[in-house]
Amino acid sequence: MNQKFAKDFTWGVATSAYQIEGAANEGGRGPSIWDTFSHTPGKTVNGETGDVACDHYHRYQEDVDLIAGLGVDAYRFSIAWPRVQPEGKGAWNEAGFDFYSRLIDALLVKGLQPYVTLYHWDLPQALEDEGGWRNRDTCHRFADYAAEFMRRYGDSVKTISTHNEPWCTATLGHATGQFAPGYQDEAMAYQVSHHLLLSHGLALQSMRALNSETPVGIVLNHTPTYPANPESEADRQLARLDDGTNIRWYMDPIFRGAYPQDVLAYLGDKAPKVADGDMAIIRQPLDFLGVNYYTRGYFSQANPQIPAPAAMGLTDMGWEVYPQGLAQHLVRITRDYLPPPIYITENGAAFPDRMEKGEVQDPARIHYLETHLQALRQAMELGADIRGYFYWSLADNYEWNWGYSKRFGLTYVDYATQQRTLKASGHWYRDFIARQRA
Repeated sequence: MNQKFAKDFTWGVATSAYQIEGAANEGGRGPSIWDTFSHTPGKTVNGETGDVACDHYHRYQEDVDLIAGLGVDAYRFSIAWPRVQPEGKGAWNEAGFDFYSRLIDALLVKGLQPYVTLYHWDLPQALEDEGGWRNRDTCHRFADYAAEFMRRYGDSVKTISTHNEPWCTATLGHATGQFAPGYQDEAMAYQVSHHLLLSHGLALQSMRALNSETPVGIVLNHTPTYPANPESEADRQLARLDDGTNIRWYMDPIFRGAYPQDVLAYLGDKAPKVADGDMAIIRQPLDFLGVNYYTRGYFSQANPQIPAPAAMGLTDMGWEVYPQGLAQHLVRITRDYLPPPIYITENGAAFPDRMEKGEVQDPARIHYLETHLQALRQAMELGADIRGYFYWSLADNYEWNWGYSKRFGLTYVDYATQQRTLKASGHWYRDFIARQRA
């Protein structure tokens, strides 16, 4: 890649709490919905849980050294709400906050900027027992939690995101049952989606009420949709509806203060109940928008199971490698929504990596990285205001209902010994960043 990124462009890696921390029953941490879900037989591959994960709770200093060795500027990670407030309301757990204080201090010592996400799917089980995200009161508990985190750490962290991928919490957690808490009810899922957005708006209000200048925003997963046959009206309508339910359903309320009319018409009586004033709360100005991109959606009315062309191959998740979708989508949302500065908060690929002679050669991941960074550069040349890129993820980790069977990391983790080994892709990313700065 000949075209260089700006000197002040932020390079980083990303993780989330339940996927790496382990120490599920240590330091006063309360149970989360993912503890309950993963311990329920049949919910995850091989019945695997995040009880130990990458043991980051005990090995965080080693991991910070690993991050620093990549030459990145920043580390994006999430706070485990049940670690800092076991019941999701009431007493704070100082031992939990102490862990994050040590982690943040270790990052700052190395010159690494902490980019924090408050919610990456690990709701305190105590709140789930009271209705979880189906219960409107949870929105207010989340705002209380956000304010407490800002009060303690606003001066120490670079940015704070409210939610990571609310679509996953709502749809995979409440419509398909694939993720915790495991419900299968479409109407419920859309009510949950509204409460997640409401909680986001309330959290921005509660954090800004403290007069902090720390930038605040949200992270959304975007899977742009394409008709299999662009000449087919039926295929275009399918793609448009999916765009409505996975992208516009979240972008429109945040940037326009309303849900998309075509999706409301599609939902009918499954549409969420919205109280007066809710949309004004949701439509808080953002300081930044986080976008997670992995692949595209591909839709055919005549053949719903049709695979995408996958000219550049598939990842181990079965997802098409489609970097041009990233460029096209960033240009589209820039045009349609005039968003604040954008960070690519997740982008990466799982492949069936193998350790051989102490090394992990993963050329497919290097190709994925290189082509997506080229696409990112193209989007920026076409006017998208992108300020940073975070590879997902720093290390192989617990991949939710897939357990430990999928490896996304730049670092190979031997789960039996917890030994970390930088993959060829990790070396490539480090060298790429160094060249950008040369």
